[in-house]
Amino acid sequence: MPGILYHAARWWQTLPDGRIHCFLCPRHCHIGDGQHGFCYIRENVAGELVQLGYGRPAALAIDPIEKKPLFHFHPGSAILSLGTAGCNLGCQFCQNFDISKARSVQQSSGHMSPQEIVDLAISHGVHSLAFTYNEPTIWAEFVIDIARAAHKAGLRTVMVSNGYITREAFFDVYEHIDAANIDLKGFTEDFYAKITLSHLAPVLDAIRWMRRETSVWFELTNLLIPGLNDAPEEVSELCAWVLGELGDDVPLHFTAFHPDFKMLDREPTSPEIVHRARQQALAAGLKYVYEGNILTRDGGNTQCPNCRKTLIRRTWHRIEEIAIEQGRCRYCDTEIAGDFD
Repeated sequence: MPGILYHAARWWQTLPDGRIHCFLCPRHCHIGDGQHGFCYIRENVAGELVQLGYGRPAALAIDPIEKKPLFHFHPGSAILSLGTAGCNLGCQFCQNFDISKARSVQQSSGHMSPQEIVDLAISHGVHSLAFTYNEPTIWAEFVIDIARAAHKAGLRTVMVSNGYITREAFFDVYEHIDAANIDLKGFTEDFYAKITLSHLAPVLDAIRWMRRETSVWFELTNLLIPGLNDAPEEVSELCAWVLGELGDDVPLHFTAFHPDFKMLDREPTSPEIVHRARQQALAAGLKYVYEGNILTRDGGNTQCPNCRKTLIRRTWHRIEEIAIEQGRCRYCDTEIAGDFD
């Protein structure tokens, strides 16, 4: 098709029948000539796998870093966010479906090189870049090149991801990432299989790798959908897994669902459900638990796990007060997990 920009893809091999096996994510798509993978933007062109999202951001904006959400990584700072098109999951509740379910050729803006994106951030006085809006794993070649250019320029990099990535690709991508928010969409295989058209185990594996084998700062988000993944028993299992596998200092964000995409017939999540989940997590022993997508009195604030005083007071995504000095509580000198430079 005229006007399409092809960029050589990584993480693939040719199968005996001539199809291409893409092993970037756990879908392991087998792609025939002229066909796309599930994500829409990885295509078999004459026996070569190409990536259609490279250099073609479909969305660019400057956001508060709290919007990612990241609450323990340079709070109060601005971040240049960008995304392309497509996704490797099939979430019925997707809130960015206008780009995540679109083909790259339908959502392309003008071409931008990795260095041009870095220069754009610098020109606006922004010191971090976020790969977000759609799933950045599927345009990982572009992510890596931008992140390398960003680090050369002294900028930080953030991945906002569903965590659906293979081990073969994981370390290539996250070698150049400073922080991440991983969207843990539920905690049962049934939910993942039926509602997201994917599987839970690979996501848990990626989160473990991040904790145990990288220095990436990361936080978790769990969108609570009434009647699907908000049962107290499921929340308890999720919290127990986080404590047992990751530790008590990984921030966990419970966010409220609102009807979107193919899930317009379900009621929004009530604030009471989000409050209950947060209290469960705190009672289980997690130190930093937050509420999102609702008006909340304390659920957006960071408290010292020792003296319980409020260290960061937030109104939506705006910082009202901060009492962390050199990564420690101003009142009792307890170390607070995160990067607060």
